[in-house]
Amino acid sequence: MDGVLYDSMKYHTLAWRQMMAEEGVECSREEFYLYEGMTGKETIDLIFRRERGHGVSDGEAARMYARKADIFIGMGRKDVMPGAQRMVRTLQERGVGRVLVTGSAQNSLISRLDADYPGAFAPGMRVTALDVSRGKPHPEPYLRGLELAGVRPEEAFVIENAPLGVRAAKGAGLFTVAVTTGPIPRRAFEDEGADMIFDSMEQFADALPGLLATGFRTPEP
Repeated sequence: MDGVLYDSMKYHTLAWRQMMAEEGVECSREEFYLYEGMTGKETIDLIFRRERGHGVSDGEAARMYARKADIFIGMGRKDVMPGAQRMVRTLQERGVGRVLVTGSAQNSLISRLDADYPGAFAPGMRVTALDVSRGKPHPEPYLRGLELAGVRPEEAFVIENAPLGVRAAKGAGLFTVAVTTGPIPRRAFEDEGADMIFDSMEQFADALPGLLATGFRTPEP
């Protein structure tokens, strides 16, 4: 969702940094791009263990994540990712089933899906942070997505913008397309084993009809 369907990661990183600063923990914005896909609790635990030597209780994590969400909402409307609506329309027109798999529980964006992507993601075809016990990079979110879709790994593919998301998808045995919609270098996606990498969602949307026609096989050189 974030960084694939919505150009929202720049706001998430600001909100995370501000919330952590309020807690007396200094973080850079850039590091949160690398944590994308993890649940809020996992992200908070990771930083507190690093900075304070201990994790936090579920109640404390919920309080901090709620504050981060309030900051994020206060930043106003988030734009759809350029090229994403065209990409989703292509999937719909070609009859390709779609499951949303996000590490977020940010209802301010999840609730907008029906308006921004009408008919694209049925309510029963969404996996959020509230539906899993372990977030990305663990494969559980994508394994859950496969269950909802009723397909085997070899019958599906993933569109990701985060290295931890690529790791989760590959761990679930899925063909994975990475799209670099943020500042993370291409090498990070190569290191995680992405099967294809595109420089923007618009570039991927341009290529998608041909990829669907060939089953995501590229011509031999």
